[in-house]
Amino acid sequence: MKKLAIALLTLMLVYLQARLWIGEGSMAELLTQKDSLERFRLENERLYQRNRLLAKEVVELQQGMETVEERARQELGMIRRDETFFLTYD
Repeated sequence: MKKLAIALLTLMLVYLQARLWIGEGSMAELLTQKDSLERFRLENERLYQRNRLLAKEVVELQQGMETVEERARQELGMIRRDETFFLTYD
């Protein structure tokens, strides 16, 4: 009877160790999930900052023509009707 109890306890120990190190819910999976969680957290922070900048830009575009004019000049190379454009080469 004693040998049977030792055998059962040994089998249980092997099973629990296998569950701890291998498969679903194991230590390896936990470490992988922690790494993934940190990557997602950093990506979310980056996207949050980007969204804040875009929201600020939307408000500026809605409130006045200065921002629209600035973007037209920088991105589209536009000038006003009463302006003269001079292009210089260095």
